[in-house]
Amino acid sequence: MARVLHEDLIYEILSVVEEIPEGNVATYGQIARLIGRDKNSRLVGKVLSMSQYYGDYPCHRVVNHAGRLVPGWWEQQRLLDDEGVTLKDDGHVDLKKYQWDC
Repeated sequence: MARVLHEDLIYEILSVVEEIPEGNVATYGQIARLIGRDKNSRLVGKVLSMSQYYGDYPCHRVVNHAGRLVPGWWEQQRLLDDEGVTLKDDGHVDLKKYQWDC
């Protein structure tokens, strides 16, 4: 049986994403910790993949634990570039430099 995500949880995740400052990134795990669901980074990713149904959120500022961008979402790099976030030679965001300190 498929689980249904409660809108309260969805908006809780999206409200954290909305707080990520321009020029910074957060990880899925970081967002999960901020909402008190330490082990639910995949849930964060699932919600972000559906975010367009709930409004306009800066989901491009969310990367994986290693700073990797979303596979196949080519616009993410351009959006981050526009905010001054540059990628390392391996195509990952330098988390030591750009990770949101919250």
